[in-house]
Amino acid sequence: MTDVDYRWPSAAQAWLDLPADLRADLVSAGVESWREIFDERASYNQQWRLARPPVMDRTSLRVLNSVCDRLAQLIFESCRRRARTAGELRHLLGMPAGQNRLLDEAEPLTEALLAGFRPDVLLSDGVPRVVEYNIDSSLGGALDSDTTIRRFVDLYRRRGLDRVRMEPAPSAVDMRFAAIRDGLGLAAGARLALLIDFDAEYPGLEDPERFYRKLDPVVDRAAVAGLDLIVAPVTEATQDTKGRLVIRGAPVDGLFRLFVPNRVTPSAGVDALEAAVRAGSVPMWVSAAAWLLGNKQVFAWLWADADTLPTADRDLIHRYVPQTWLFTPDLVEQAVADRHDLVVKPSGGSAGVDVLIGRETDADAWREAVGRFARQGGFILQRYVHADNVPVEFVHMETGDLTTAEVPYSVAPYLFGRQPAGACVRIGFPGSEGVLNLARGVLISGLLVTDPPPA
Repeated sequence: MTDVDYRWPSAAQAWLDLPADLRADLVSAGVESWREIFDERASYNQQWRLARPPVMDRTSLRVLNSVCDRLAQLIFESCRRRARTAGELRHLLGMPAGQNRLLDEAEPLTEALLAGFRPDVLLSDGVPRVVEYNIDSSLGGALDSDTTIRRFVDLYRRRGLDRVRMEPAPSAVDMRFAAIRDGLGLAAGARLALLIDFDAEYPGLEDPERFYRKLDPVVDRAAVAGLDLIVAPVTEATQDTKGRLVIRGAPVDGLFRLFVPNRVTPSAGVDALEAAVRAGSVPMWVSAAAWLLGNKQVFAWLWADADTLPTADRDLIHRYVPQTWLFTPDLVEQAVADRHDLVVKPSGGSAGVDVLIGRETDADAWREAVGRFARQGGFILQRYVHADNVPVEFVHMETGDLTTAEVPYSVAPYLFGRQPAGACVRIGFPGSEGVLNLARGVLISGLLVTDPPPA
């Protein structure tokens, strides 16, 4: 049972609960070793690096995972109340037919679509507030967050700085491969394709060979899970005479896509992939229908349904999900009047594109934008969530100087196969803007997990 009324500590509390001399030693180690820790990690920021990771106590992380898991179920249920098939849901969300290249319109909506999800959570007065929900296989940041936190922990252990219990959160990379293996029913040694759209926007994709080398540890982790992982660009996909999907010269037993199906760059490889998926000749983790569940419009449905749900579910939505409306022209005047307390977002968008925070936008620019967005359609209004600022230590990459700054961060817990699998933390930096997105220079880390203080 999810603890709706859990008393959350402040975002900084788990770090401050560590002994002061240990905190100083951890930061000093990070200042000296930041190049090693962040080597080959994805970032657009060429000025700052973290001197230490974010910290959360294991009780709070357990409750956060429980809240996020229940919210995912409620999201699915809100969709099922309105649609029975992927096509029906696509139509209700106002998405053009054919935009999602791999979607089977006749596919029934089942809980199998919840095989992988990662909400975006802001901590506000210590309380997690789920502002977006990513439900799909193409959940970025797993390798970078996993690697970063494990490098921090390895550094601390080498230096004897493990005199209190500190552990990395469970590996998102490992848990995802376990979920893929079990979800697709793959036998030991099965050939699994990881397909990437190298024309997408993500740090490192501009150099494919270097990106392949970066993924070598992922191939190794897949092998531990009993899978023969083949990493390739989606453009190389073909079909053999039996209609099977062929990657790097041989058919594959399963497919793991690391791209969003409505934004994949058109190519003959995508055509071959789509044909194989539609023919059922290769199982894909996960179905493209899962991506529909992450549409931000569903948050408006959650709020519309909340008062009809059991009390515990209603209270869960009210406490952990900011109030959300589908943005229609009749709400423009409300949006203008309440600018200071609202955010407008494209319901199917990502990467912070066209996200406007009212209090950070000039009044005239806000009025023009919300009028245009309402006419255009496909946007939501959401109550602004104040993100707690947390003191975090940074290293200036050029000078090596240590700086402490009060910055916000978002926690994005992974759950694969409905099992907790660590988290990707996106952290602001000195002078950063309010939207915490990789494209805007935020820094990425996994979570360091500690024991809560004695009661």
